[in-house]
Order: sequence, then C-alpha cells, then structure tokens
Amino acid sequence: MNKIHNNLSVELYPVKMQGSGAFDGGRITETKPIGFPGEGSVVLRIGPLFYWAWASSESGGLIALHPHQAFEIMSYAIGGEISHMDTLGSRSSVQAGGVQVMQTGSGVSHEEELGSETDMFQIWFEPHLKEALLRPPTYNQFSREDFPVLERDGVTVKSVIGGAAPMKLVADALVYDVRIDSGSEWRHDLRAGRSLASVAMSGSGTWSTNLDEPEIRMDPKDFVVANATGDSTTAVVASADGALHILAVEVPREVDYPLYAKN
Repeated sequence: MNKIHNNLSVELYPVKMQGSGAFDGGRITETKPIGFPGEGSVVLRIGPLFYWAWASSESGGLIALHPHQAFEIMSYAIGGEISHMDTLGSRSSVQAGGVQVMQTGSGVSHEEELGSETDMFQIWFEPHLKEALLRPPTYNQFSREDFPVLERDGVTVKSVIGGAAPMKLVADALVYDVRIDSGSEWRHDLRAGRSLASVAMSGSGTWSTNLDEPEIRMDPKDFVVANATGDSTTAVVASADGALHILAVEVPREVDYPLYAKN
C-alpha cells in the first residue's frame, strides 16, 4: 500500500512482504523487513540501511562463530538477553533496551546467543566499504540506562543513534526507540531526500502524511517506510486501545559513495 501527500510517501510492508530465516535448527527464527536477495523481502535496502532482521527464540539458541567485514552492525534487545563473543576478546551480554554494536572494519568474527524468550533486532548500516576495510574492527555495548530519553505529551523517545546518544556510527543514520501512549501522537520532521523506516514492536497505530488524515494503519511486526520528496513532518498516532512501541531508523536515500550491489 502506498499513499502520497505533501511531499511524503508512506509505504506499508506487512509480515507477508518481509523475508524469513532460521538458525540453530529452528530454535531462532527471523522475519526480515530488509533481507538478502532470495529471502523474500520486498525491500532490499534504503540508502545505507542495508539489512534489518527481527530474531526470536522461545527456548534460547546459538548463531555460531562467523565473520564480518566493513559493515556497522547493531544488535538491539527487545526483550530477554543477547550474549556476544568475538575474536577481539569481547564477551558480554545485554538485556531489554540494551545495544551491542560492531564496526567490523578490516574483519572480525563473532558468535551470538539468544536467551529464552528473547526478541532482538539486528540492523546493518553500510559506510563507504573500501574506507571501512582500512579501519580496525571495534565492539561496544550499551545498557538501556545509557541512552537519553525525552518524554513529552504521552510520547517517550529514546535516542539510540544521533543527538546525545553514546553510540556513534560512520554511516549517516539516526535511530529512535519510540513509545506512544494510547491516543497520543509522535511527530518527526523529515528533510527532503531522507527516509524514516520503522517496525512496530507492539501495539497499533496510524501514520498520517498531512498531519490531519490518518493514512496507513500499523500493527505488530508491520514495517512502514516514509519517504520525503520535500521537507515534511510525519505523524504517528497510537490506537485508542493501547500504546504503540516502534523502532525508527532515519537515513538518506542516496549517499555520495558507491553502495554494495545487493542483487
């Protein structure tokens, strides 16, 4: 579904338009708002936003040691616990609201373990890959309490990347964890040429492209992308029967360096 008004298009991608995958004999399952070719995702990238998977495990599961290069990879704990081990010597875990981030640079291998009843996002951002390969890999992690939070008019916005957030990337990206109370509204200014991609972690709501008329309904696990052709304001209103919790990522649709050919 696609609605266009006031220099802004809003596109909805329900789960049936997202990709899927599994690890550890099916103990970890994934839906992929942005996946790799052949995985079933309608959306394959948005500018430097390269990959986005929602991984879940009821009984716990392991993703064995595997390598990465150049990409900046964020693992965001929605609930439960994520454990991390890598060839840099890092060994740690985070709980709900915590973040692990690898700037994989010249190369690093890591292993991920999801605890029981765990949900997480893994999101890849693409810097200039040739330049990134010249940098040493790094690993950092942050707890929920490390991030700045702004509460206003029934809306709580946690800045995960950008602003006063402690996490910094080379790729141009802003990330927000947004909770909108029942019936409340979150507005976000979006400059021309930028996109705001979001996934509903829980709850339902509507996206408006002109601040007055609800255009697109968002339900749990729906993926919504707002694209600004001119300076615009997005408005998201939580349903009257409960709060809406989303993770939103803002990126430019185009960058001034070559992007990996994902086809």
